Amino acid sequence: MFANYLIGLREGLEATLVVCILVAYLVKTGNRSKLPPIWLGVGIAVALSLTVGAVLQFGSTQLTFEAQEALGGVLSIVAVGLVTTMVFWMRRTARHLKAELHGKLDEALAIGTGALVATAFLAVGREGLETALFVWSAAQATDDGARPLAGAVLGLLSAVVLGWLFYRGALRINLAKFFTWTGAVLVVIAAGVLAYGVHDLQEASILPGLDNRLFDISATIPPDSWYGALLKGIFNFQPNPSVLQAIFWVLYLLPVLFLFLRPTRHPATPTPATA
Repeated sequence: MFANYLIGLREGLEATLVVCILVAYLVKTGNRSKLPPIWLGVGIAVALSLTVGAVLQFGSTQLTFEAQEALGGVLSIVAVGLVTTMVFWMRRTARHLKAELHGKLDEALAIGTGALVATAFLAVGREGLETALFVWSAAQATDDGARPLAGAVLGLLSAVVLGWLFYRGALRINLAKFFTWTGAVLVVIAAGVLAYGVHDLQEASILPGLDNRLFDISATIPPDSWYGALLKGIFNFQPNPSVLQAIFWVLYLLPVLFLFLRPTRHPATPTPATA
């Protein structure tokens, strides 16, 4: 549940901050009458995200076991790819996000109402689709649809409250550090989702080695125990992973976490040439 709460909080806060920047810019520039198209675009993005989540949840139940496992494995890998791209994108563009959105909004204002709707839809829809896909993949990995969904909803609600407080100027936090540390935790969670996606593909007989276990500590950490469920819910921990799962977990986690946490180098200011 915590993992999905973090997903909902981070993705929701990104979307909320984008909406706050768009709304604040329109208000400050005297374009308050242009707010309805922004809210329409946000509403369409939210509706599309909920629809995608519902289709994934209820549509997959009509498939055979092998097809369900294959779908779960492929979508888990896609979700990991999207989340990885998102955390690196936010790390790279966070300091320029406000200026970038203002530029796009100026262009949309010059074009018309449809462009405003599209701007808000694209800004929020990306986060919404990523959230729907990643939460669904995490729910499949934990074999529990209720608690992951509840965690994601609580995270999204928290994000909305934080966004409103930011907009009103009642709350100040270091967003750069927030997105860095939550991004690092999401990379760890994504590694577990990737490993479980590999397991799904092994269950579907697409990848080999399902019975080639790296270790089995099910007797020490029973999956149905409270601490086993806690580890699985947060990190998608499995007490009897296959060798292939462990290989994918390590090959993803170590390089991605290293690249994400390494200090960003800024180009040095050139010094005037001496005569």
